[in-house]
Amino acid sequence: MPNLKNIKVRIKSIKSTQKITQAMKLVAASKVRKAQQRVLNSRPYTQKVTSFLLRAAAAISDFDKKEIPLMEKRGVKSIGIIVITSDRGLCGSYNANIVKKAAKRVLDLEKSNVTPKLILIGNKANNFFRRARVTILESFTQLPSVPTVEIANLIASCAESAFINKTVDQVEIIGTDFISMLRSTTYVKHFLPIQAEQESEQTSQSIKPMLSSSILFEPSLEVVLASLIPLYLSNILYHALLEANCSELASRMNAMSSATKNAKELIEKLTIVYNKARQAGITQELTEIVGGVEALK
Repeated sequence: MPNLKNIKVRIKSIKSTQKITQAMKLVAASKVRKAQQRVLNSRPYTQKVTSFLLRAAAAISDFDKKEIPLMEKRGVKSIGIIVITSDRGLCGSYNANIVKKAAKRVLDLEKSNVTPKLILIGNKANNFFRRARVTILESFTQLPSVPTVEIANLIASCAESAFINKTVDQVEIIGTDFISMLRSTTYVKHFLPIQAEQESEQTSQSIKPMLSSSILFEPSLEVVLASLIPLYLSNILYHALLEANCSELASRMNAMSSATKNAKELIEKLTIVYNKARQAGITQELTEIVGGVEALK
């Protein structure tokens, strides 16, 4: 017969865990709505800044691009990878998917004789890759719960310095795009050097005349780009952090919801086991009493 005391202690323990998961679910649900709104508000601005910069970059000659360090194309011997994860766990497969994607990308680069160098964001990526034989340029952990432009500027500056100093020849971002409350996708996106829009030959030929005739750059296109490029890079990273933050909260809300549901089901099963064991114990005691009375007759 199962031990009634052990079952009771286990039920009490699961109820305590259920209260914690329920609280975490409610906290994540309250935060994810605001995070989703920040992402939706950020997308139009990011798209406009990106579109304008890349169209403007298409108007620059290849010779002039060599004068802009962040647009310089060179032979790729090493690639910097910005890996965006969270500081905390209990968010389902969110961090595992990103780390898996980053690890696969590192292996693919090493097979191609390209040296990967990492810029890690979040404790989860830092804890995983610290044990791997990979060069880590910088780690950013214990970040604010809500991404800030200052943090984005700091990470962008780190990536820019590594590229300009030729520590890396290219920079990529591995993170998560928020799709819905139930779905997010991991990605690998190009970050540096800045590339002009990929257009067909006919379209690309029409861009330069259009820019030169309809847009006037003062004092020059190069000076405008020198001011616009830092804004573009910072905004790309800031938006990536917003998307990742929203995906993390949605994943945590779903994970805690599932954990609360599982805890409820487990409590119900253990309660049935407890009642059956208790009922069997009472029946046995009654049988022993009746047997004792019959023996005394």
